Amino acid sequence: MANEVLLYVGEALGKYGFPNGHPFGPDRQDAFWKETLKQRLDKRAQLAAPRPASRAELERFHAADYVDRVDQLSELGHGSIDYGDTPAYPGVYDASSAVVGAALEGLERVMSGESYRTFQPIGGLHHARRGSGAGFCVFNDCGVVIDTLRLKFGVKRIAYVDIDVHHGDGLYYPYESDPDLIVADIHEDGMFLYPGTGGEEERGKGEAEGAKLNIPMQPGAGDRQFIEEWERVVDFLGRHRPEFIIFQCGADSLAGDPLAHLKYSPAAHAHAAHSLCQLANEIAQGRIMGFGGGGYNRSNLALAWNAVLKEFIQGSER
Repeated sequence: MANEVLLYVGEALGKYGFPNGHPFGPDRQDAFWKETLKQRLDKRAQLAAPRPASRAELERFHAADYVDRVDQLSELGHGSIDYGDTPAYPGVYDASSAVVGAALEGLERVMSGESYRTFQPIGGLHHARRGSGAGFCVFNDCGVVIDTLRLKFGVKRIAYVDIDVHHGDGLYYPYESDPDLIVADIHEDGMFLYPGTGGEEERGKGEAEGAKLNIPMQPGAGDRQFIEEWERVVDFLGRHRPEFIIFQCGADSLAGDPLAHLKYSPAAHAHAAHSLCQLANEIAQGRIMGFGGGGYNRSNLALAWNAVLKEFIQGSER
């Protein structure tokens, strides 16, 4: 049914997580899924399994030599994919490929009209650049989705909306001069937090100036401040009228996350998801894909991501 939400979970996605007590551990999908079962949302979504992405698909966004490097480090089973935050482990290539492949499988089903919405808790790896990994992110699934929308489906005007506590630098800078990639990113001020980018003055370059909206939030900001600033996002997207919406809903912006300082509750994520679904229905043929992104307090990510999933489901049931 076209109104059903596709929910991407499975063993292959669960393997994307770093060992030895790393904040982005392999238990994050399980934390989400236990709450999904508790809320019985699994009965209201269509469960979908990931598939691996091909080399050609990965190289729509990533440089071939970088894909080679990840493959080699995966075989080696140790080393660092970036400067130390993103360690290699045996099978990291396959796990990272599954994250991208699940996103692409969901995209295919959205573009075929089978569904309007997908949600993928293990995804939204927004720090990976075309030629490098960074910030716990190996392959940039959202970047591959964007380039696939352009190359395969001819969809040019795409919105990337990011409420993760960290600035989505791996999506902002590759498209900084692209006037048809509409970016709206609310994050903790980079003066206080990795990756140190995403100032309000960063609005795009050249023809793309004004097609990007960065909203840095002060440490300690909560739901009230988020909802006030969120109105700017809704107005911005309404003016630019994208044909497709990608939503990265990192849960590390909630109070109590060990790596950041914002104090949202899951209500902020529900509010954003609700209005994005409405906007998608009005201007993007209902098409929106959600990705979990960051989040290192397991209770927080379980509640925030399921709040998004619930809004996706309720929006499709109306």
